[in-house]
Amino acid sequence: MAGLSLGPLLRYADGSSATVWVEASRPCAAEVRCADGAGGATRTFQVAGHHYALVPVEGLTPGTSTPYEVFLDGTRVWPLPDSSFPPSAIHTPDADGTVRVAFGSCRWAAPPADDHDPVGPDALDTLASRIARDPEAQRPDVLLLLGDQVYADEVSDATRRWLSARRDLREPPGSEVADYEEYTRLYYESWLDPEIRWLLSTVPSCMIFDDHDVIDDWNTSAAWLADMRATPWWRERLLSGLMSYWVHQHLGNLSPAELAADPLYSAVRAAPDGTDGLRAFACRADADPASVRWSYRRDFGRVRLLMVDSRAARVLDEQHRAMLDPGEAEWLRTQALTDPASYDHLLIGTSLPWLLPHLVHDAESWDAALCRGERGARWADFGERLRRAADLEHWAAFPASFEQLADLIAEVGTGADAPASVLVLSGDVHHAYIAEPKWRTGAPSSRVLQLTCSPVHNSIPPYIRVGFRFAWSAVARGLGRRLARHGRCPRPSVKWRRTGGPWFGNQIMTFTLRGRSAKLRLEQARADGTLKTVEESPLTPP
Repeated sequence: MAGLSLGPLLRYADGSSATVWVEASRPCAAEVRCADGAGGATRTFQVAGHHYALVPVEGLTPGTSTPYEVFLDGTRVWPLPDSSFPPSAIHTPDADGTVRVAFGSCRWAAPPADDHDPVGPDALDTLASRIARDPEAQRPDVLLLLGDQVYADEVSDATRRWLSARRDLREPPGSEVADYEEYTRLYYESWLDPEIRWLLSTVPSCMIFDDHDVIDDWNTSAAWLADMRATPWWRERLLSGLMSYWVHQHLGNLSPAELAADPLYSAVRAAPDGTDGLRAFACRADADPASVRWSYRRDFGRVRLLMVDSRAARVLDEQHRAMLDPGEAEWLRTQALTDPASYDHLLIGTSLPWLLPHLVHDAESWDAALCRGERGARWADFGERLRRAADLEHWAAFPASFEQLADLIAEVGTGADAPASVLVLSGDVHHAYIAEPKWRTGAPSSRVLQLTCSPVHNSIPPYIRVGFRFAWSAVARGLGRRLARHGRCPRPSVKWRRTGGPWFGNQIMTFTLRGRSAKLRLEQARADGTLKTVEESPLTPP
């Protein structure tokens, strides 16, 4: 009899359809049955000895909340017997057009319940508990996970013990994951957490990778990539990371129509074993990152979300560095400018912040100038070493891309059809803040904000707290200007100020969008199992 190994995850959801992702213990028919008669069924597909299904659910009624069950070969496997959680349900958008979006990043898997948690309470666990306890609590309509859903290079003690029983950890890559099977262990550890499992079964989610989904500072530079490709274990690690991301995260980001048109998805489902086809796809993605698009668009009523791949799509040639390759940059531009009258709010999800503390921004643009040779070969060598040591690889480290995004936002936010807000959503930097840009010329009429929130569950060492508080200071801004002058860096087309934060803790940010109004709430997880509101403010006029 087939068992439920992982899931269910409610991924895509609109007014009438949804997709539910599951992993089964053996090949089988997977089915979702909703209380109102809606549902769907499909056969599992196989990758590396694992059996997955993405069940399309049709016939949902807009503006409703519909409990559902999961069946494998006709046997009910979800909800779990004796579950303490309410039934999982598919919630379709409110009739009044209200959209609630929660986001965060950087979730290190929680330890077993009877162990001490070294990084403090998990914000997603706490959110799940609140929703489960109080059915009347406002739940997100969608949860955006902006990177580092798993940590391939920073495993827990339990996973390290599991790895040591499988292979000799004295051999590279040591206690980091090495192949597809070891990646599945990370997803089990993370998504079988009871609170997370229930939360992801009942709140739709959109995901994009960041560096730790593969390795810290993934694609920092051409020199970094050349060094990694020279190591014997890197290729298998990268291919496994891309394959497991495609299965566990990417497929669920797509609508049923996009899935139906995806040739790789069709080929993997049609094959007795889709491993070779998926591996060939990952090889092409490694050889030519521009051949694959991980970015995607989702519309929630009059809210448009553009989730941007700011890792795999990079151009690393020092003389032509870009956060997005030309095709990816054109895709972003097209999606943002297509039918602007159809949306009131534009959300740009990028794992890495566009607007950073001023000192960090200037240090990154200065370092990029050194590495491309503005101050000669010796400074270029120093710049590369500094880039890797200090993680100088955000949007500011790709100055042309920083300016292109600024220009695009200004264009979107100008004119009769300009949205009420353009919100850039990011994580990565293990603290939260709000920054507001001002254009030196041609200011947009839309409210533009950088909203950064991380981690949902990870460590926040003292040096991060001290360093980022200083980086926002006036003294740091002056130091940054001196670095920029040394690197002969042009002045950015925007200036910005911090209007909220910095806040430190395991936290999640939620904003409520209704018509042309937007309201934000930042909450931090506390040891007593509750979420404490540390900031609540309007982003646009009501």
